[in-house]
Order: sequence, then C-alpha cells, then structure tokens
Amino acid sequence: MSVIYFLISISIVVAVFFLYAFIKAVKSGQYDDDYTPSVRMLFDDELVKKETNKNQINITEEKQL
Repeated sequence: MSVIYFLISISIVVAVFFLYAFIKAVKSGQYDDDYTPSVRMLFDDELVKKETNKNQINITEEKQL
C-alpha cells in the first residue's frame, strides 16, 4: 500500500513540473503564431530565388566596375 502512495506522489510532482513548463512556454509566446510556420514552407523557394537574383545582380555590378 505504501508503494501506491509513493507512485501517486511522484506522478503529482511530474504533473506539476509539466504544468509549470507549459505555462512558461505559453507566457514566453511560443504558441502565439500557429499559421505562419505552416505556410512558410510554401514560400521558401521564392525567398531563395529572390536572394539568388540579388546575388547575381551584385556579382554583375562588381564585374562592371
């Protein structure tokens, strides 16, 4: 019977720890923006193309100088 009390007390401590970690994550703003990360992967190619175009323009300008 003492094992049950021990396991219940450990489970309560673990539950309180996870509750504290969850509240800390919510207060730090980790869950504020759910939409942007899921859509960001759709536009990654466009960002890479824009950066590549900018680099090509810079290289072309350097060659002209």
